[in-house]
Amino acid sequence: MKPIESFPRIPLGIFPTPVHKLENISRLLGRNIYIKRDDLTGIGLGGNKVRKLEFLLADAKAQGAEVVFTTGGAQSNHAMLTAAAAGKLGMKAILVLKKRGVTDCVGNQLLEALMGTEVRFVDTDDYADIYAEMDRIGRAMGRPYYKIPCGGSNALGALGYVECAREIAGQGLHVDHIVCAEGSGGTMAGLALGAKLYLPGTRVHGMMVDTDPFDEITPALMRETADLLEISPEITPADYLLRDMCGPGYAIASDAGNAAVRLMAEREGIFLDPVYTGKAFAGLLELAQEGVFGEEENILFLHSGGAGGLFAIKMED
Repeated sequence: MKPIESFPRIPLGIFPTPVHKLENISRLLGRNIYIKRDDLTGIGLGGNKVRKLEFLLADAKAQGAEVVFTTGGAQSNHAMLTAAAAGKLGMKAILVLKKRGVTDCVGNQLLEALMGTEVRFVDTDDYADIYAEMDRIGRAMGRPYYKIPCGGSNALGALGYVECAREIAGQGLHVDHIVCAEGSGGTMAGLALGAKLYLPGTRVHGMMVDTDPFDEITPALMRETADLLEISPEITPADYLLRDMCGPGYAIASDAGNAAVRLMAEREGIFLDPVYTGKAFAGLLELAQEGVFGEEENILFLHSGGAGGLFAIKMED
């Protein structure tokens, strides 16, 4: 296996992020529920993308890029964190975002404005159009540029969550289940592959918050990431579990997700968001109610950030 340390990487986050028990929610559910605080990664408002950006921006630097492009929806946490991290490294970030969702200067749009980030909207649902627009802008600028895919979800970005699984393994808690949001695939794929390597017996549950075919995306990204590591593990559907928690649609709050956001805030003083982590934690609550988790098992919820969405996405009463 090729060591993860051999890949170019720029330290951006504050790691390891804490793991602690959610005492009140554990009592409520009658299960051992823990949380991994990847909302505390130290850039912007924190979040899972920082782990990916350590590898992706190192690659951009190695290629001599001066400008970094990325994309997502109007309130993309990934786009905001890319702008924050690129600025810290002295690189110019240009966000070419789908004109979908809340485009007003609130939430992540406000944070991008505070950073002086260049934001362009494209009225399309096809990422091919967006990547073509990045190339058009980049060629017109005449400066070397680097394109980061939506969510930072390629094999290089997923290495960040292979490393996260190794980090969890060293934090002194035996973990039977990990639950995370799955919105572009890289976090889930990295965790699932990392669990095979460092957390034998741990089941990884991806709570799907978009309608993309994650049953195809997840194993494909796991294999591509394994190829980077020069390993060939057998990857089967038994290595991960997927659950549809999208509700009325991507970036649209759901009743179950809103209830989970409120529960976590009221019982633990921790804030989730209505697009990703709220829906993911709602999935954890459903699994607990369905008896998927044993009474003596330890369940770890990955808080992947996204607090900016609380200040932009409408949550119905």
